[in-house]
Amino acid sequence: MINKIFSFITKNLILLVLICVLIGYFYPPVLVKLKPYNEWFFTLTMFGIGFVLNIEDFVYVFKKFYIVLLGTLAQFLIMPLGGYLVGTIFSFPQEIKLGFIITGSVPGAMASNIISYLAKADVAYSISLTTTSTFLSPVLTPLFTYIFASSFIKINFWQMFFSILRMVVIPVILGLAIKSLLKEKIKNIINIFPAFSTIFIGFICGLVVALNKEYIKQMSWLILLSALILNIWGLTLGYLAGKIYKLDKSRKRTLSIEVGMQNAGLGAVLSLKHFSNQTAIPSAIFATLCVITASVLAKIWSKKSNKKGQTYDTT
Repeated sequence: MINKIFSFITKNLILLVLICVLIGYFYPPVLVKLKPYNEWFFTLTMFGIGFVLNIEDFVYVFKKFYIVLLGTLAQFLIMPLGGYLVGTIFSFPQEIKLGFIITGSVPGAMASNIISYLAKADVAYSISLTTTSTFLSPVLTPLFTYIFASSFIKINFWQMFFSILRMVVIPVILGLAIKSLLKEKIKNIINIFPAFSTIFIGFICGLVVALNKEYIKQMSWLILLSALILNIWGLTLGYLAGKIYKLDKSRKRTLSIEVGMQNAGLGAVLSLKHFSNQTAIPSAIFATLCVITASVLAKIWSKKSNKKGQTYDTT
């Protein structure tokens, strides 16, 4: 029964996000009270991610090092530039422009692995790309934020570096280590962690709305449009990068999804910690949009594969 509840939560991310956003908009104090704990919630989420990873995922990185490297380069070149361009073209205030740059500079979203499965893409490649970008994020996220945002706002590289190291890399390593040591003893509780991750994404989106209710009233449609443009930019250029790299169809789909979906929960947490409430708005909106658009795209690709009798690759 409990596993069914966890499974229901995991499968209904969009619904949960919408509920939390409505709570944040109409009853802000409910979520604002929890703001001091958002970093701990996120850290626990990443600890759970460690539980769903396997040592084999790292073996794949070394076996397919070249294509993993190419995919990671695409991730961190396409999206930070896209965030900068969106923020600049629409002449957003500095806080929002910075928010789009951070959204583009964070690693890939773990939800992309599920979307890749649904899209009949290469799931093993997806997991390897997400894992690699996550472990590189303490360096690359503050680096690209600095490159694109330091001209108009002070960026403290080392503060962001240690925040990501503490909230992302160390919890993931601990989760992976505990899973490797305990193995069979914890298999019944692993379903908790994807569900908790889903709850956190809903919570952080709702919290950002609660903290910025009045601001969102004024600029919501433009930020929404810009987040959608950034998302489509990533999905499109990710697929084109796969064509340039001469990847097969399943890996082109994977790369499109990986580049187009960001760990926007991390972007929101970093924005709230190091900058302002307003800076977190693009990440919160992007977190919701990227799941919707990628899910639609996955459905289209899955139907095409079914018609042609194709199967997805998980090796």
